Amino acid sequence: MPSGLSPRLAAIVDALPLTPRSRVLEIGCGTGAAARAIARRLDTGHILAIDRSATAVAQTRSGSAAEIESGRMSVRQVAVESFVMEPGDLAFDIVLAVRVGALDGRHPDVGQRAAQRLLAALAPAGRVFIDGGQPLRELDLSTWV
Repeated sequence: MPSGLSPRLAAIVDALPLTPRSRVLEIGCGTGAAARAIARRLDTGHILAIDRSATAVAQTRSGSAAEIESGRMSVRQVAVESFVMEPGDLAFDIVLAVRVGALDGRHPDVGQRAAQRLLAALAPAGRVFIDGGQPLRELDLSTWV
């Protein structure tokens, strides 16, 4: 199990179809434990960890100095339904969201806005995963808009 991960998060990270070059967006990164574990599996890839909470973003940044300094990880404070690509961003191969109400059905109106934002950020063969499967469930966001 990767250091600092619960067995549940370790299973989720292990189930992702990561390659050393993957471009990953984690939504709702919390303290950044999963993002750090993903960053450690990347070589030329990159993970962008986002959260709407300033506290979560601060915790992620403070606990991820090595991953951020390596260039394999960055962190932004933004809600998924407001996410936009910034200059220099590349499209994402993988999007991961664990316990994110906008994508797990708890907030369908927000989910539809989030889906539009994510579709604009995905690479042509990009995939979106949420928790709730065994251990992941893949979403087809094109059916949401």
